[in-house]
Amino acid sequence: MNSLEKKPEQNPAHWTWGMFYFNRNDPRVFVDKPNPNYGTTVNFARPRTYLFLLLAILFFGFVVWMIEHK
Repeated sequence: MNSLEKKPEQNPAHWTWGMFYFNRNDPRVFVDKPNPNYGTTVNFARPRTYLFLLLAILFFGFVVWMIEHK
């Protein structure tokens, strides 16, 4: 088994424009970036990713709204 099979996030074929990870065969939502020093990203092939992003936007929008309507 080669390293690309062990760590699919290392395979450049799963990266769009070098920054968006999209792999339907990877069940993870959060994946490491190719360089682990850069942190993690999300797998845009998973529907839960979009739910997570929507909830994050709503949360920060709510925080801004609360600050503005003090």
